[in-house]
Amino acid sequence: MPSTPDSAVTAGEHSYIDAHGIEIVYDVYPAQGTPRGAVQLLHGVGEHAGRYAALGEALSAAGFHVYADDHRGHGRTGMGQHDDDATRLGRLGPGGIPATLEACWQFTRLIRQQHPDLPLVLIGHSWGSFLSQMLLNDHPDAYDAVVLSGSALRWPGSLNAGDLNARWKAPDAMGTEWLASDLEVGRAFLDDPLTTSTPLLQLFGPIDAARLYGRPRKDLGRDVPVLLMVGRDDSVGGPRSVHKLAAAYRDRSRLTDVTTYVYPDIRHEIFNDVSQAEVRADLLAWLDARIPSRP
Repeated sequence: MPSTPDSAVTAGEHSYIDAHGIEIVYDVYPAQGTPRGAVQLLHGVGEHAGRYAALGEALSAAGFHVYADDHRGHGRTGMGQHDDDATRLGRLGPGGIPATLEACWQFTRLIRQQHPDLPLVLIGHSWGSFLSQMLLNDHPDAYDAVVLSGSALRWPGSLNAGDLNARWKAPDAMGTEWLASDLEVGRAFLDDPLTTSTPLLQLFGPIDAARLYGRPRKDLGRDVPVLLMVGRDDSVGGPRSVHKLAAAYRDRSRLTDVTTYVYPDIRHEIFNDVSQAEVRADLLAWLDARIPSRP
């Protein structure tokens, strides 16, 4: 794909075809003012890019072109892939995790081709953060900064493979209390026709679920800035696991710019929970220090 002038970046819904012939749907939020960078945003399991509209708009207002896809099997991509059968949302289809990762890498290349002269920031939440860790391991030269939210060290004992809602069990529990202390976030998730609350292990199966395990690559070969953001009450990994992940990036990958923010009294979805304005402000301030605005 030829390079596209920044003035020609078109807002709204777009798509590309992956190596298995699946149409991957994505949204674009063009930068406002003089562009200073591009962002690739990777969502979590069972959800879709539309749940990150506020984040996309904030990054756009700060001068970033934002690209956010619905991964294979998810959201609009999943509905098209599964012939509008919402009961199959979250099923990745042929190739499973490796093919999903390859489709995300294809998306990276598409964005790089669109904006070859702009820094590229990779932002991943939850499962999207695990995919981001894998992409950084495999392609460290592709990204100029990486942000992982709701993440964890992808290692047995540091990643919760059980019931994420266990600590909020109650007769009237919705099952989504683990997502946010603002319970309306969980209710909206359940009411969303493009989400599924089916557990990851059931969606992916044991083989693909096991492929999520791994650690930051040794001696990455490039000093990429990494920001880790986590709610104190996140049941996926939580602060303890994220601190281990930060240590692995410093000690194994030899990264020198690794920052960790822990937010009290919020849970997994830090970009949707009660402190979301603070979280966005912290993210933008961190980016300002590494990818300055252009005149």
